[in-house]
Amino acid sequence: MLIGVNVPNFGPGTSPGVLRDWARTVEGLGFDMLLMSDHVVVTPDVAQQYPAPFYEPFTALSWLAGVTERITLGTTVLIAPYRHPLLVARMAANLADLSGGRFVLGVGIGWAREEFAALGVPFERRGKLTDELITTVREAWQDEGYRAGDIPIWVGGHSDGALRRVVRLADAWHPLRQTPAGWREALARLEVLAAAENRPRPLPAPRVMLRLTAEPLENRRLGEGTLDQVVADLEGLRADGAHAVVLDPFVGDPEETRHPEVAWHALAAVRKDFR
Repeated sequence: MLIGVNVPNFGPGTSPGVLRDWARTVEGLGFDMLLMSDHVVVTPDVAQQYPAPFYEPFTALSWLAGVTERITLGTTVLIAPYRHPLLVARMAANLADLSGGRFVLGVGIGWAREEFAALGVPFERRGKLTDELITTVREAWQDEGYRAGDIPIWVGGHSDGALRRVVRLADAWHPLRQTPAGWREALARLEVLAAAENRPRPLPAPRVMLRLTAEPLENRRLGEGTLDQVVADLEGLRADGAHAVVLDPFVGDPEETRHPEVAWHALAAVRKDFR
């Protein structure tokens, strides 16, 4: 099972130098993947959670491709309706080519209504637009001129509509920050929907919060609690057939981005105890 890290590409403490330090730290600790989230316009609804500066993921990951050697890069998740499918196909193919094939394209439908409005994209059509993007991108990559290679597409979400999209169009299912009970329930629904479509169940590749506590937690999300609880979560996800797990050390306060060493210590502790 691959273990990745969601690196904050936003907030008051983020800069090109900090992103470089993140990349070298994550790769140096032996993690397999480094992923970033996506926003284009930092509208008020976005800024409440992910304030500026916000480094656009294709640009930032291209920068980090040049300062890393081994680690796989990816998006968690690219908001599919924000860009023309052929632009996404070109940028993803270029990034995969420039990084030596070290790229995964994670996509989702998005949630920020004000950002959709600022971009002139109909919020109500975001599911259909995401389906169209995935289909068009895959078709474009068949053209040898894209030099795309074999770029995996991970699809986020856990509604029935999202899970159908995963079954029909994805290489892996990439849900975000679920509780243990929510994970088990959604995984069971994914299996049912895959069977109904007469398709194999896509590989799970969840993103889980990483928040270490001194005392055990009861009501929690996957990845929250003592180091023993977090390691047990990872072992359980591996037993469930997860292809990858992405650890997300951003707890929710943008001021965290000024002190990345706190997250680095937590990541090092998990990496030491889980192999």
